[in-house]
Amino acid sequence: MTSFIGRRRELDAARACLQQARLVSLVGPGGVGKTRLAEELAVRSARAFRDSVRWIDLAAVRDPDTVPSAAAAALGVTDQSNRPVLDKLAEHTRNRHMLIVVDNCEHLLSAVITLVTSLLAAAPEIRVVTTSREPLGIAGEQTYLLPPLGTPPPGTGYRAVDIAPFEAVTLLVERAHNTVSDFELTDANADAIAQLCRSLDGIPLAVELAATRLRSLSPSQLVERIDRRFALLTGGNRSALPRQQTLRALIDWSYDLCSEDERLLWARLSVFPGSFDLEAAEAVCGFGALPVDGIVDLLDRLVAKSLVGTERAAEELRYTQLMTVREYGAELAERCGETAELYRRHRDHYAARAARAAQDWCGSTQRDILTNLRIDHPNHIAALDWSLREESSSPTTAEFAVALRYHWIAGGNLADGRTRLERILQHVTDPVRARGDALWVAAWIALIQGDHDAAERHLTECRSLAGTLGDDHLGAHADHWAALHLLFRGRTTEAIGLYESAIAVLRSHEDTAAVLTASFQLAMAQIYDGHADDALATCKTVLDLSERHGENWNRAYSLWVSSLVHLHQGAPGAGVDAARAALRIQRSYKDKICTALSIEVLAWTCAGSDPRMSARLFGAADAVWTRLGTDISAFGPHVTDDSRTARQRAVDALGEAEFGKLASAYAGTTIDEAVVFALGEAAAEATAPTSVSPLTKRELEIAALIAEGLSNRAVAEHLVISPRTVDGHVERILAKLGFGSRTQIAAWVAARAA
Repeated sequence: MTSFIGRRRELDAARACLQQARLVSLVGPGGVGKTRLAEELAVRSARAFRDSVRWIDLAAVRDPDTVPSAAAAALGVTDQSNRPVLDKLAEHTRNRHMLIVVDNCEHLLSAVITLVTSLLAAAPEIRVVTTSREPLGIAGEQTYLLPPLGTPPPGTGYRAVDIAPFEAVTLLVERAHNTVSDFELTDANADAIAQLCRSLDGIPLAVELAATRLRSLSPSQLVERIDRRFALLTGGNRSALPRQQTLRALIDWSYDLCSEDERLLWARLSVFPGSFDLEAAEAVCGFGALPVDGIVDLLDRLVAKSLVGTERAAEELRYTQLMTVREYGAELAERCGETAELYRRHRDHYAARAARAAQDWCGSTQRDILTNLRIDHPNHIAALDWSLREESSSPTTAEFAVALRYHWIAGGNLADGRTRLERILQHVTDPVRARGDALWVAAWIALIQGDHDAAERHLTECRSLAGTLGDDHLGAHADHWAALHLLFRGRTTEAIGLYESAIAVLRSHEDTAAVLTASFQLAMAQIYDGHADDALATCKTVLDLSERHGENWNRAYSLWVSSLVHLHQGAPGAGVDAARAALRIQRSYKDKICTALSIEVLAWTCAGSDPRMSARLFGAADAVWTRLGTDISAFGPHVTDDSRTARQRAVDALGEAEFGKLASAYAGTTIDEAVVFALGEAAAEATAPTSVSPLTKRELEIAALIAEGLSNRAVAEHLVISPRTVDGHVERILAKLGFGSRTQIAAWVAARAA
């Protein structure tokens, strides 16, 4: 969101290190700009790596045990199988040629060392860049100590032209101009600005924090105050200022400039491990000395002081804190004795939010619910982990994890959910409904991961517990997932009977979401049990009920099952239409399982008529399965046989070598790209150019460069315009064409060329 200032020498040095070593660690004190340099290094190095760049941000990760899962999510490896995550990461990267950046490592060094060592040993063509306050200490590691920005040497009598080339000055002036539009570097303030940059030791975060104060102070007034603070901290020995102490001194000074209420909110906001919204800030931090209705004003003041950042990716703003600022706030909260209360309020807020999400899931806001659950994932994990540490036996912990079931399943966070549910089951041992719900949700996840034995154990206990409690609703959930277990084992007739009895009870409890899910699974059992007409009727029931409720997640799966039915009935055209309809939903829902299954059906339908297209579609589906960390065999023998038969038909028509060549061309396809490709004619229709382009000449030029694979920054460099200007053009292009991704722009350009 802001320009990259200077650092040409450092960038060249870091690139040289990356050419010489497979592991490069950018180290330095907090706020020195390690992450920003790593971003720029990654952008400028991306073209040198066949599989581009992946970014693993550990800033919001607190538990060392979850580092592999965070890495898997960042690398696109969804935990669907039951193998150790490090093994899946090794397999995923083994033949990749990519740059992996692991950001914010210092608080998780041991876990990061294990992760990086494993990746480097498994994949000979990957290189890793880490950012940390200290090196990892791994053999072969190339360490680059990132220095502060350049500052003017001691002296007086400076003119503006003398100090303008120094990086710290450039940064200060540009950031100050963002705050005070008429701020300028002049001969009159040159000495004060030079002294200010020296006092801040050229640390970027310190410079940026200081720049905000130029809204209310002149450079000379700022120097006078900040110098007194530094002298106090160092006993007057200004020449001995360590960089970390300098940064802390500035944060101390920023703290002194805050009101008591601002300080208290700063401390309380430290409970959020990642971004948060206003509702969360009010619910978690608005108590005692800080009334709820005053939070928004205090938050605004902290934003103005650059102690809280904003994210404007959506209509509703979200807020963030730099790690250094957040750590400082955590110390404040500890001194106030509020840490336990804050974590409890944080847990209760997100537990209540999760409960609302589960309750409202079956409705027109479903897509937004899923999006918000994904955005708040760091908060969910932090809240659950605290609850597991401090109140592990509380039913609240189990209820929270169960309420997040659609986040675990539809959101693609299976391993995170399974791990915590299994831990909950170790502690919540009383025969209560909360344990029963945790059992069937854990079984659901285990089934999708292919761990059928564990699922069976959980479901057996769940059914027994339902009998003990006399709870037929809980018993219906146990029967529902036991039916899926039978389906995945190929026992379709038994599954149908169990589905029908479970659905009857779920319907009596008006559990519409569960009825829809069980019903599309029932249709799958019916088609493979030889009852195609029944399956199609069941799918129609699901589609009608979904439409009445404005629900799309179960609708997409029902469309996929409908495509299976049409295919088995000898109506491939109808099957293609249904599979594409499911994929159009997945453009926004991004449920990877439904996406992969739908692309598979499209590959099957043309295996005989167009084997080359079939091979490409199989390649796209394989790419999605690879990112999931599983394959179609996890979903039962019948659907697996359909896939193998169609694949063999295409191989027989093309030959093994040609099929492999066509399929492998899509090995690196992203999930969004796979969906756009698989939609085929539907995508072409959606992106077909009109006789008169809605884009201006400049927008057409930028769209063409995007189609060539250039990033926004690369487009800016190519056209010699600012990155911010390019960002604005891209937003307008997306709006004019009604698209949601750069991939669609590329497809639109290709359609025009054709």
